Amino acid sequence: MRCRRASLLVCLTLLLHSGEAKVLTESQPGPLYRVLGTPLSISCNVSGLADDNTRKEFEFRVTKPKNPSFQINIISTSDESFAYAVYSQRVARKEITLKHVSPNSVLFEIQSLQKGDEGDFECAVINPVQLAYDGTYNAKTIVKVIDDSLSVSLPVSTSLSHNEGDALTLTCQASSNTIQHTHLSLAWHLQKDGEQDALPIISLDRDFTLIPGPTFEGRYHEGLIRLDKMGEATYRLHMAKLEPSDQGTIYCRAQEWIQDPDRSWYTIRQKDAESTTLHVKAREVVPDTSSLVVRISIQQATLQEGQELSLSCNVDALNLEKRFLSVAWLRGSAEVARIEPTGILSVGPEYSGREKRGELRAARIGDTEYRLRLKPVRTEDQGEYFCRARPQDRGQDGVFTAGEAQTSSPQLVSISASESGLSVEMQHNVSVDEGDKLNLTCKVDGVEGQLSVTWERKSTSTFENIISLSPEGVTEIEGESAGRGVRAARPATDTFTLELDEVTPEDSGIYQCSVSEWKTNSKIHSQSTTSTVTVRPTESSVKLISRKSRVTVGENVELMCRVQGPRVPTTLIWSLQHDDSTIQNILTLNWNGDISWSGDQHVYQLRVENKPKGVTHSLLINGASPREAGKYQCHASAFIQNVHKKPLPSNPVGVMVEYPESKLSLTSPPTLTGNINSDIEINCSVISEPFASSQYAVTWRHQQLGENKIIVSSDREALITFGTQVELSDRQRISMRRSKGPSFELTIRQARTSDTGSYICEVTEWLQEPRGNWYQLPPKSRITELNLTEPANDLRLEVVGQQQLIAGEGEEVELKCNILSGAFSPSVFYKVAWIYTGQSSPKTKVSLVELDHMGLLRYPESEALRDLQGRLRLARPTQSSFHLRIQTAHEGDSGTFHCQVEQYQLDREGHWQQKASESAGPVSLTVNVAEKNLSVVKDERELNVSRSGDFAIPCHVTDQSSGESEFQVTWFWQKETGIQKQPIFVAYRNATLQDMLVEGHQLRFGHPALNQFSLTVSKPAPENSGLYFCEVEEWLPSLSRGWRKVAVETSGHLTVNVFTEGEVAFVPQCKSATWIGILVVLVVCSLLVISLLVLKIRRTTASGGKKSGESLWVEDHPLNTKLSAEG
Repeated sequence: MRCRRASLLVCLTLLLHSGEAKVLTESQPGPLYRVLGTPLSISCNVSGLADDNTRKEFEFRVTKPKNPSFQINIISTSDESFAYAVYSQRVARKEITLKHVSPNSVLFEIQSLQKGDEGDFECAVINPVQLAYDGTYNAKTIVKVIDDSLSVSLPVSTSLSHNEGDALTLTCQASSNTIQHTHLSLAWHLQKDGEQDALPIISLDRDFTLIPGPTFEGRYHEGLIRLDKMGEATYRLHMAKLEPSDQGTIYCRAQEWIQDPDRSWYTIRQKDAESTTLHVKAREVVPDTSSLVVRISIQQATLQEGQELSLSCNVDALNLEKRFLSVAWLRGSAEVARIEPTGILSVGPEYSGREKRGELRAARIGDTEYRLRLKPVRTEDQGEYFCRARPQDRGQDGVFTAGEAQTSSPQLVSISASESGLSVEMQHNVSVDEGDKLNLTCKVDGVEGQLSVTWERKSTSTFENIISLSPEGVTEIEGESAGRGVRAARPATDTFTLELDEVTPEDSGIYQCSVSEWKTNSKIHSQSTTSTVTVRPTESSVKLISRKSRVTVGENVELMCRVQGPRVPTTLIWSLQHDDSTIQNILTLNWNGDISWSGDQHVYQLRVENKPKGVTHSLLINGASPREAGKYQCHASAFIQNVHKKPLPSNPVGVMVEYPESKLSLTSPPTLTGNINSDIEINCSVISEPFASSQYAVTWRHQQLGENKIIVSSDREALITFGTQVELSDRQRISMRRSKGPSFELTIRQARTSDTGSYICEVTEWLQEPRGNWYQLPPKSRITELNLTEPANDLRLEVVGQQQLIAGEGEEVELKCNILSGAFSPSVFYKVAWIYTGQSSPKTKVSLVELDHMGLLRYPESEALRDLQGRLRLARPTQSSFHLRIQTAHEGDSGTFHCQVEQYQLDREGHWQQKASESAGPVSLTVNVAEKNLSVVKDERELNVSRSGDFAIPCHVTDQSSGESEFQVTWFWQKETGIQKQPIFVAYRNATLQDMLVEGHQLRFGHPALNQFSLTVSKPAPENSGLYFCEVEEWLPSLSRGWRKVAVETSGHLTVNVFTEGEVAFVPQCKSATWIGILVVLVVCSLLVISLLVLKIRRTTASGGKKSGESLWVEDHPLNTKLSAEG
């Protein structure tokens, strides 16, 4: 009992000791990425110390990447002088702090990170002196300091003014180039006057979720406030209908987020863009539904020449969104511009030119606001401006009806002129030949700002713009000059040039150079000068030549039409005349470069070359054909002032197109000898190099006894037709095919005597014109003499002495039958039959399978052989070999096989005739279930046993024929050698046991192992003495006969002597006394045997009046045999 109590105390002590917690110090996991100049905070916590309520002291150190083995003290909660010099001043200024959050945790903070702060920060807890160290007392956090790459900007005016109901759109640019994976969030804020906190309008958080501000949530759900991300860095705020409460300062704020290793998100940088002040003017109250309130406003009323004039017109009315309006701006009584209710802009006559040059623009910029911009302004633009709005009612037919107009109060605009020393000079008179280039130069002096130039030509009484060059160098061609070779350039600062290609007399006239001076995108001064241009007319000539007038089909022809004269726009016409037919136009090359085709566009190509003495127009005929033969001409017509002059024809040039000469060459055998009833092949091949488009038609003729008839022909498309003199039966024997080369092969099957003679191969070569038409060249032919003879006949098979084949059941057996000699022409065929004689009926021959000369495979009807025939496969791997395969051979397939071959040939009448017959074999096949390999232990033993004991008769199989073998074991008994054996016990292979004794309980069957059997005899009597042994029958499954016995083996003998109680077993004594000596053993054994015999006789005499007991092995009791199933 005391022992148990002591053990319990020990267990409790160990349990309490193991339950004590070890010290564990933890800080934020790193690395932490923080931006330069932003705060850093690291939390640190300790657990496992004895008293959780006692304040623990902490220290922070850092290890820099440049010197990882040196620690720098930063700050401690217990020692104010703990910091090294590099951090002591920042600690003293409270820029670095370490504060207790709880007795066991602190928060380390740096107000503004520096680049040198990057490193491994270590938090360490100070262990009280009285406590032993047990656990972790420090923890590290890696801190990376990255550059500030966040940028935010709001590219808009710092002050905006809108009316109530107008739409506001602001764009904010926010981006970051941080290498680490970060997210951006952006929010729009409204700072109202007199309020301390800004109101969030709408934001897009780091997960791309839109969040409206509480004040603007209702307008957001109505679709009036939207935030769209445009591209990578642009965020657009759209407020559809401004309210007076929206007045204030609007700005956008961007935040950059990073995910720390603990999976939490941290804001590493935040920036605000410059703010924009928004003024929202409340809508005036309109007295009734039909009234309009029209106001005009201007950004700047006093301007200088060249600046921009911006006039805003604001229209207000009840249900304005459902009404149609037309709004116009007027200067005095003259209308400047009007915006129709359909949105179409119309401009007054005085301003149409300025609108085309982009100096005047007008548009509706809001629900109630319209704006007119005029830039650059001129001194004549000053005066009083009005806005006039007129309601428009649209009828059912879509026509608008104007209502009463409302006009705004006037707005005075003053424009002052600025002084300039700009002057322009140009040559007064210029002469140029017709077709040449016109060059005009305009010199400028007294330039102070940027310059633009406009070139004009005076037609009748007004100047028309030709081309202009803006201050930025952009050219604009106007009017009829578009499409001509006109160019304006500024090769020097004080020089402008005009170039006009291929001038005509109509280009004569007065040319004006107008130069304008610009400052800050405003035109401030203009000066112009003129020059008189005279174009002298010249005469033209047209000539047509060709380097080659006679060509072969497929060759190219080049015709050159040389036009000499002024360089003016010219239309050129090409024509062709076949023989005496009418002239046909091929193509027309118009003066503007357009080509209109009258002929085949795929045949002709056109090339134009400008040369010093004129223009050469080349007409190229690609792959000429007879259709392009004829007389060619070209006609040139100058195009001046949109009118064609009279065409000038060239001289005619004739073109002749001829067919090429034939180069066709054939080859075929001059003579050919073959066998009657065989297949004859006559080959006719083209050996010459073909043309690119060559195709061939071939005709085979048969010439015999002066008769020449067409057998078969094939046109160039390989369509085969027979001659009219060829009979239907012969058409089935004759065929023709083409092969690569090309080669033409005539095949005559089952040749007859009447097929002898001359065979003529006639080939015609066809060529294709480039236009797709076919034409033929003269034919070529070759002759082949055919002789036919009767074939020799000597059928002989491969004969080998009787073959013995032994195979295992289930294997595949192949029997071969080879022809050593015989006719193998196409007219000779063979019939093969395999003859079988089974072992059960050696005198009966049966045909297993037959392959006749027509290729028909037949299995003769035989009920007994149906299974074998179903497993046969007949093959002909070569022309002279016939193989028979037996798949999954059965034991019943054993027997002899013969191969019978018969040769057949067609006679002249087309009947099959047997020419020869031969047989090969026999092949003796033996199919065994398995090889006999049964073996049983045959040891001879002797055993003495008492009546009260048991003895076992072993039966051990040491080897077997197959792994599928099953055994039947029978034990026998013999009184002595020479006496008939008696079965006493049978163990059948199907696990059935049969005890053949009257008292069966004395026997016990044992099967201790797979191949070991035993029989035990219990309490034997002396009558049971004798010889014991076992007989083993081995059974195997057969594919054709089921289970069959394949082997029988008998074990060695066990000699058993049974003695009664008190008797002495002599055999052991004899064996045990062998060491005394041979003589002593013999004497003792003899005396013992005599004594035993005398004793036995006395016992028998003494029991003579009683009936003896029945012996176990009495011959008078026959065994009751029991048949076992054969499974």
